Amino acid sequence: MIRFGIIGLGKIAGRFAEDLALHPEASLQAVASRSTKKARAFAKQYEAVSHYGSYDALFKDSEVDVVYVATPNHLHYQQTMDALEAGKHVICEKPFALDATQVKKMINKAKAEQLFLMEALWTRFIPATEKVLELIGQGVIGQPVSIRADFGFPASQDPNGRLFNRSLGGGSLMDIGIYPLYLSYLLLGRPEAIDAEATMHYTGVDSHCHMELSYDEGQSAILESTFLETTPTEAIIEGTEGGIYMHPRFHHCQAISIEKNGTLETLELPYMGRGYYHEIDEVVSCLKAGKIQSEKMAHKHSMDLISLLDAVRSLIDLRFD
Repeated sequence: MIRFGIIGLGKIAGRFAEDLALHPEASLQAVASRSTKKARAFAKQYEAVSHYGSYDALFKDSEVDVVYVATPNHLHYQQTMDALEAGKHVICEKPFALDATQVKKMINKAKAEQLFLMEALWTRFIPATEKVLELIGQGVIGQPVSIRADFGFPASQDPNGRLFNRSLGGGSLMDIGIYPLYLSYLLLGRPEAIDAEATMHYTGVDSHCHMELSYDEGQSAILESTFLETTPTEAIIEGTEGGIYMHPRFHHCQAISIEKNGTLETLELPYMGRGYYHEIDEVVSCLKAGKIQSEKMAHKHSMDLISLLDAVRSLIDLRFD
């Protein structure tokens, strides 16, 4: 049994805990919050063995095998480093950290300690994403030539809230723009050139970001994230012999449609639980095999992704302290 600890007890942590209960080889050992009351309530709701009013206390719990970091963006780096220092395996929510320098240090620390470390980007592990990769690998739509993907919703523009607060690592790019950017990286690799423009909020983060990527062999990606309006939140992948449509919301979709030779076929691809089950299963499999990284979401993939985010941030002048 792989025993999980969770720090940062918000909505995502609750959904993760729900799916953890579905896995036959995983258990919720401990949870931690800065509020003991919140930790106690979360532990009761999701049947955790232990709860703590500090993150350090959880890191010191000898019964915890792996820590799931689900705190705000600006805390990911230090808390991952602290957990690794305490001898814990770690999976950390996206974005892995705020820049490539931090991610590199996290990876180096995990390697030095021979501990498992993975970015918890659930999109990579859901059945629909796996099927898209399989179809493209089989050449069903020929060679991919373009991707269009978006993610947008009208967010509360509270300057102290997580999404619009620069000191918390906010902005649409880091919170939701990472999903279309990751899809383009997963399917097309690293681009040759990036162009980006953004609408900046008065707090210093982007409320809307538009990205255009071009590749060595002529492929392209047009990507968008926004906190200003609801967008389709879909992905359209065009190939030389057909296309694939990832239904909304594409980053955790449960259906894809394949267009080829004038025909359209839709595949239903439901995920387990809330969708986090599949990344949990990957962590369990890797730990049981003694791996320090996942082949599906390897250290290199997280380094490449954060480097792309850094490049876009530079273009739109999104800076963090």
